[in-house]
Amino acid sequence: MADWELRPALAADVEPVAELRALVMRADLERLGRYDEHRVRQRLRDAFEPAHAWMIEVGGAFAGCVALRPAQGSYWLEHFFLDPRLQGRGIGSAVLGRLLERCDRENAVVRLNVLQGSQARRLYERHGFTVESEDEVDVFMVRAVSSPSRDGASPG
Repeated sequence: MADWELRPALAADVEPVAELRALVMRADLERLGRYDEHRVRQRLRDAFEPAHAWMIEVGGAFAGCVALRPAQGSYWLEHFFLDPRLQGRGIGSAVLGRLLERCDRENAVVRLNVLQGSQARRLYERHGFTVESEDEVDVFMVRAVSSPSRDGASPG
C-alpha cells in the first residue's frame, strides 16, 4: 500500500474535491440517470465543511477527501472520494479504518449513504456497515460501535 496521510481540510480544497467527486461519481450517476455535470460539483460546494473534513494525500499530493460530520451522538461519513488511479490499493480501507477507530473510542454510531450499485458498498460492508434503508437511488447504511473483545483486543 502507498504511504498516505490525512491533513485537515481548508476552504481552498473545495474545488479540487468537487472535481474529484464529479470524476468518481460519474459512472454511477450516469447509470442511475442522475448525472448533471454542474449539479454534481455544486452539491459538494454547498455541503463541504472544512472543519469536519480531511484531505487524503499520497506521496504529499492530493489523492482524495473524507469527512465525518457530527450528528446527535453519531457521525455521518461523507465526501469519501479517492482518485480512481489509487483505488484498489488498500488506501480507502486504511483511511476508513482509522476514522472508525476514532468513532469507536467515542462510542459513536456512523451512518452514510452510497449510490445503488456502487462498488464502494462492498468496502463499507467489510467494515461492518449494514443497510438501514434504501430507495431507488441511495442505500443508507449504519455501523454500530465496535466494542473490544473479551481479551481487550479490538475485533477485526
